[in-house]
Order: sequence, then structure tokens, then C-alpha cells
Amino acid sequence: MMRGFYVAAGALAAILTSAASAQAPYPNRPVRMIVPSSAGGGSDITARIIAPKLSERLGQQVIVDNRAGAGTMIGGEVAAKAAPDGYTLLMGISTLATNPAVYKKVPYDALTDFAPITLVLSAPNILVVHPSLPIKNVKELIWFAEARPGQLNFGSAGTGTNPHLSMELFLSMTRLKMVHIPYKGSAPAIVDLLGGQVAVMVATMLTAIPHVRSGRLRALGVTSVERTAVAPEVPTIAESGVAGYEAVQWYGLLAPAHTPRDIITRLHRELAAILQTADVKERFAVDGGDPGGNMPEAFARYIKTEIEKWARVAKAAGIKPE
Repeated sequence: MMRGFYVAAGALAAILTSAASAQAPYPNRPVRMIVPSSAGGGSDITARIIAPKLSERLGQQVIVDNRAGAGTMIGGEVAAKAAPDGYTLLMGISTLATNPAVYKKVPYDALTDFAPITLVLSAPNILVVHPSLPIKNVKELIWFAEARPGQLNFGSAGTGTNPHLSMELFLSMTRLKMVHIPYKGSAPAIVDLLGGQVAVMVATMLTAIPHVRSGRLRALGVTSVERTAVAPEVPTIAESGVAGYEAVQWYGLLAPAHTPRDIITRLHRELAAILQTADVKERFAVDGGDPGGNMPEAFARYIKTEIEKWARVAKAAGIKPE
């Protein structure tokens, strides 16, 4: 009989402990931040800048968990299928918006399987050419390419990547014809651009600016609406005659759908404060990035707009989902 009493008492204690844990203020254990790219990528760098500061503000460790592969879809799927309890977050990247236009089967719906928290960072790309070309600005590139339809090659980090689609947007808005040469990553693409094997490229600021500074590449325009502090002398593509042009890389934090609203509100509040700190602003500025901090609803609308935009660009470019 006493044995039955102790078993019952133990079960009751376990239930009470579980209930107390469930009612404890969020968070009461470490938080996992999934990064859908390998170490050293843009989303990884962004996450590792944010994670320690978020740890301090939450009072719990925020662990960066790299889940690279399948065009960032592996990490996205892991996050989408995680418990909606605030203990699994996703450092989303702009491929959330471009993948539906590039792949037939995406293992999650960017609009319904996630609860957006906030845009963390947006950064422009930069349009560059090999200096052997007699081109010094965007208008001259347009004139040069118009006279040589289909003769110029442009490189990219891969089919469907943000730099590739940024170039396709430029071509569709200017009605130019160039030949796309996809590479497996930005590094080999830059190498061939430096060697003159390809003539034109939209590249990330991080990979291109050192070569622009050395004179091995010529910068024609940045892809953002406003000029960047990293290279203020380089005009925007929009101000160079392609009105309305904009294409940026972005990173944002999301949680699985149905995560409680109070948790989303708490995470947004902490992130918005982090993104306004001087050291974070300075670190982002190195790569030409602007900190975010918008409300969850605004971030959700932004993702929807991006999905629609890049679907149109991919269709106009004749990119067929694989």
C-alpha cells in the first residue's frame, strides 16, 4: 500500500513540476536559432551578431544551429515543423521569397508555416563589370548591350539566387538580352569575372567591394533605393535611369506558425532594441546593411510582396522550377 502511495505521490510531483515549467515565464530554457546556410554565409554572420545579444536580453542561451542544404530549404523545413513554443527560431533569408519561383517542391509555405517576428537586416547588391569594357555607368551598359543583344555574358552565384534574380530584374526592366552563366557560389563567379570570362555581374557588396577598391572591377550601381555608406560614390541603379529598380538581400527572424502572440511580441521587442544599438549598426554597415526592426505584420506583408515580385521576375526570365 505504501508503495502505491509513493508511486502516486511521484506521479503527482511530476505533473506539478511539468505544470510549473509550462507556466514559467518565457524563456526558461535555451533557444535554438536555425540558420539555413553553412558557417560563414550571410545568414550565419547575421545570426552570430544577433544571438549573443538576444541571449543577454532573454536571460537564456540562444544557440545557432546551422542546417544548410537544398537552397536553404532543409533549415527552413526543420524550423517550420518545430514546436510553436518560441524555443526554435529561423534566421530566414530572401530565398524564402525566391525559392517558390525556382523549385517545384518547397517543403513549407513561407506565408502560412511561419510567424514573422521582424526584418533583421537588408543589404544591397552591386552591379559590376570587368574594367576592359568601355563602360563607366549604367546608361553606357544599356547602350553597349542594346547594340550587342545576346553577346554579353553575366555570371551569378547560381540559378535562382538573389544576385541572379537581381540581374534578371535589371534585364527585364531595360529589355536587354544577355547570357546567364551560373556558378556554384559567388566565389567562383567573381574569379571568372576578374579573369574576364564573364563581363557583367550583380554581386554582394562583401565579395565585390574589395575588387572595386583595387580597380580590378568597375562598379556601376547599387541595387538599393538609396546609396550605401560603404560606397557612397556609387549611384543607385534607379537613379541611373532604371526608375523603380530595387533588389536587396534580406534576413529576418521567424518562428513556427501558431507560436503564441505574447512570445512573438517579446522577441520583437528585444530584437528591435538590439538592432538600434550602435555596435550592431556599425557591424551591419561594414557590409552596406541597414538594420530592420519592423513590426511582425509589416514583415509578413514584406515577405508576401517579395514572393509576388520574384515570381514575376522568374516568369519573365523563363526560369522553370526544378
